[in-house]
Amino acid sequence: MSASNPGPARRFLRGTWRVVDVSRRVVLNLVFLAILAVVIVVLVKSGPPVLDEKTALVLDPDGTIGEQKTGNLRSTALEQVRGDTTQKLQLRDVIAVLETAAADPKISSLVVILDDLQPTGFATLREVAAAIDRFKASGKKVVAWGSSYEQGQYYVAVHADEVYLHPLGAVSLSGFGGMHNYYKDVLDKLGVSVNLIRVGTYKSFGEPYIANGPSPAAVEADTALYGSLWKTYTDDVEKQRKLAPGSIMQAIDNLPERLAAAGGDLARLALNEKAVDGLKTRDELRSLMIQRGATDADEKTFRQVSFDDYLARVKSRLGGDAIGVVVAEGEIIDGTAPAGTIGGLSTANLIRRARENKEVKAVVLRVNSPGGSAFGAELIRRELELTRAAGKPVIVSMGDVAASGGYWISTASDEIIADPATITGSIGVFALLPTADQTLAKIGVHPAGVGTTWLTNAGDPRLPLEPRLADVIQKSVDHTYVDFTTRVASARKMTVAGVDAVGQGRVWSGAQAKDRGLVDRLGFFGDALKAAAARAKLGDKPRLIYIEREPGAWARVVAMLNTQVSSLIGAQIDARVGGLGVPPAVTRDAQRELGWVAEIAEHKKPFAAIVHCLCGGPF
Repeated sequence: MSASNPGPARRFLRGTWRVVDVSRRVVLNLVFLAILAVVIVVLVKSGPPVLDEKTALVLDPDGTIGEQKTGNLRSTALEQVRGDTTQKLQLRDVIAVLETAAADPKISSLVVILDDLQPTGFATLREVAAAIDRFKASGKKVVAWGSSYEQGQYYVAVHADEVYLHPLGAVSLSGFGGMHNYYKDVLDKLGVSVNLIRVGTYKSFGEPYIANGPSPAAVEADTALYGSLWKTYTDDVEKQRKLAPGSIMQAIDNLPERLAAAGGDLARLALNEKAVDGLKTRDELRSLMIQRGATDADEKTFRQVSFDDYLARVKSRLGGDAIGVVVAEGEIIDGTAPAGTIGGLSTANLIRRARENKEVKAVVLRVNSPGGSAFGAELIRRELELTRAAGKPVIVSMGDVAASGGYWISTASDEIIADPATITGSIGVFALLPTADQTLAKIGVHPAGVGTTWLTNAGDPRLPLEPRLADVIQKSVDHTYVDFTTRVASARKMTVAGVDAVGQGRVWSGAQAKDRGLVDRLGFFGDALKAAAARAKLGDKPRLIYIEREPGAWARVVAMLNTQVSSLIGAQIDARVGGLGVPPAVTRDAQRELGWVAEIAEHKKPFAAIVHCLCGGPF
């Protein structure tokens, strides 16, 4: 009997098996669905445990604080696999937790522990400090403790009612500023020529690639900027600690003598200078909080709830008119980008979504960007312009940095609100064109070929920069600068000459920008929300909708591939200087900055107008 024509017994067995197999699958699926339903019901009904009276909220940030988490859950997991465990806490979550806790009768106090807070932008720290101030205004005590305080950590700590330091700790204040690497000599040795074409006396982004030190204009601008930021820092710290004006600078200037008077004890010095209220170990802090609050007998500590656990209790309002918040954080590129980078196309799409959302009555653009692509910035600015034309108010809230391209996108708004510590301005344009003809000549490689026009090979990085192409690019950069200043003049109701006077690529603090008409007023993110609510007539406590995008698989692949150029350069740097005892931070900076130039060389466009400030927060 052939296999293609089975007998009755075999057909019966096959049919029986099909029935059994289908039944098995149905039963297993039903069991799985039943278990899933039970789990969902339990999760929905259980919720977070009920808080007891006299519970202390513990704010113990681990990592940096920023506007949004970068990437997504999958990319975060990938970073953890690679050993990159730096976390990023969302500023919006910190503010929401502190504001909710301030009104919660079960929360009696706030304990701020800052040992694991990583470098965070000054304007962001000021937002956190303001949220702590609002918590204090509810009549609840705030206690800060640290094993030591770095500059940024200390700024947050001084907004507590009481500041404690470990007896072996220290308060480290050094001022604002920093060092840049300059690569002209190393690029010359490699035979790489970086052709910088720019408009703006103070547009110093490209200087590290063409010089061995900063220009006088860059020194002038940076000195004024950091001086303004440092004044904001010291004025606030002295006010919070009830110190005489100038006390911090006097303490720094006389540090050797004052430390000697304290017997070399840095913690004792901090206490003598009234930088802290007392010296306590962690167990002494625990005992203090038990005395003031209540005891958790199971954990043998004071009754408390962690930041993450309390965040789970914060509920978002559903339904009704709202303010749409779009976050523009990171460098600006032309196309699409995941969270942490601004895609001209993807961020423009977010703004369009906010405009087309019938529940959204006003838009707040939260900007934390040093700029990037002028084309990408214009895509975003245009969508904001259309949003205003549609009758929806647009308010810009500036974070740590809103400079160059970050300022460009801010011009299409009804109002710009900056923090005094925001770094903004940098109204200037440049283009960088690296060429490696000398590098190839050194190793005996000589490119040659033909083209139907002089432009065919004019932008090839294997050849010296064609003078006619340089002239074309200079004219294009000049035009982009005129376009930039004209847009700013129209938006700020200034003359083009007036914008040029405060432009030329110069960066300003938010306080300086306010004096020069580049922003409307100084304030926090909450002030921008209030301004949007007032213009849209949404009342005192409007609902917020964050308009965000989950990056797709292709975007993640592109983002990972973009790191390969800088990784290769970084490997070469590590191989040359890694054994010389050079600190890792130096090689990381060089890898990032030289990798940036390498990526420009990889672009398919012959050139791109760039509005970037190479600037960041002082911490």
